This record gives sequence, structure tokens and C-alpha cells, in this order.
Amino acid sequence: MENSNIPQPEKILYTGKTHTTGGREGASRSSDDKLNVKLTSPGSSGTGTNPEQLFAAGWSACFIGAMGIAAGKMNIKLPAETAVDTEVDLAVTAGEYSLQARLNISLPGLEPEVAKAIAAEAHKTCPYSKATRGNINVEITIL
Repeated sequence: MENSNIPQPEKILYTGKTHTTGGREGASRSSDDKLNVKLTSPGSSGTGTNPEQLFAAGWSACFIGAMGIAAGKMNIKLPAETAVDTEVDLAVTAGEYSLQARLNISLPGLEPEVAKAIAAEAHKTCPYSKATRGNINVEITIL
């Protein structure tokens, strides 16, 4: 599906490539073999991870990067203990599967208003936040 209303990128910085088989009860590996995981449906007794966990991990990492950029623009150094605990729910909405998320942000040592400003700016610029904006419920909490 192509959307002509979306601006085309000027430059591709990186392309993540994976090969997945078996769906939620399968496996996925990256083209460079740095990611090689077994997949298991959420709540099952299997030993693998699931797409919701992978999405949460990716979003958390990206969001921390976006907070670093936001803090740098404010001449603030992110605390070494900066962390984002992301929860991604697989839900049913109006009879269809959907996602929703909560990002719980820890910026120890920063004033609450400064932490909120950094998180708000990161949520505007993080590619995962942009991809989900207007599509799923997202709650951001400063711990």
C-alpha cells in the first residue's frame, strides 16, 4: 500500500532486514545474524519472545535516543540511569486486534518539568512515536 501524501525520505540511514517463519510460533533472524530469536505467542508456555516485546524494546531504545537529542538541544545531559519501561498491550478493540502502549520514563535527578519537556519533545521526534501517532493509544508517564 502506497500513500502519496507521505513525503519521501531524502536519505535512507539504515534498513533493518529480517526473515521470519512460522508467525507467532516461529522464528525470526536478521540478515546480519545479530538478531536470531524464537517466537512464542504471548501467554503461552513457549520459551520465545513475541512481537509485542520486540516492539516495546525497539520503541524504548529509540525513545531514549530521541530524549538524548532533545536534552542536547536544551543543553542538558541525560542521566546515566535514564530508562524507559515500555508496555505494549495486544488488545481487542471493536472485535479486532489492536495495540496500545505505555512508556514509563525514568530521568533521575532532573526536575519534573524538565523531564516532561524532554519526553514531550522526544515523543514528537521518535520515529516509533511518529509511526503510532493517531493509530494507537499511547500514555507517557514520568516516574
